[in-house]
Amino acid sequence: MNKREALKRSLMFTLFLALILFISGTSLTITYRLAEDRIKKQNRIKIEKMLKGIFSNMTDYSFDEEKDLYIIYSSNNIVGYAFLAKGKGYGGNIDILVGLEDEKTIKGVRIVKHSETPGLGSRITEDSFLGQFKDISIKDALLKGKGGKIEAITGSTISSRAVTEAVYKEATKRIKLLDRVKGEE
Repeated sequence: MNKREALKRSLMFTLFLALILFISGTSLTITYRLAEDRIKKQNRIKIEKMLKGIFSNMTDYSFDEEKDLYIIYSSNNIVGYAFLAKGKGYGGNIDILVGLEDEKTIKGVRIVKHSETPGLGSRITEDSFLGQFKDISIKDALLKGKGGKIEAITGSTISSRAVTEAVYKEATKRIKLLDRVKGEE
């Protein structure tokens, strides 16, 4: 085989691979666009279920989403707020839904998504850990060693710290947004 034939084969192979990549990329884009609405709907259902868990003492409630903030209503009165916080755990990002009763009190916390180690870091989803956030002051939402009231999970300090620091940091930041939302009412 001479150089010309080798170059021709190499070029044909490259074009073939480029065509395969183009078809694959286009297929993935089309599939995502077709599934995007369903994904959003499923995420909303998941968030709504978690909000029901955080605001469990209410039977009749609804929520609106405004500026990345969920406003919780019961009988057309605002009874709380919720937002998503992100922490960096041992296994990757941790998405956390935080419910606030008011500008000072955390109503509860739920883990939306995580990739922590099963049996260790994944224990951040257990009620024994999440229950510590129920009806506490925002300033107490840190680990005990950091001045808060939350007890870290034994063997999962990084995951515990990621959750508490994300909740504290984002709640403190969101208080300013709550003041603006209330000012608009």
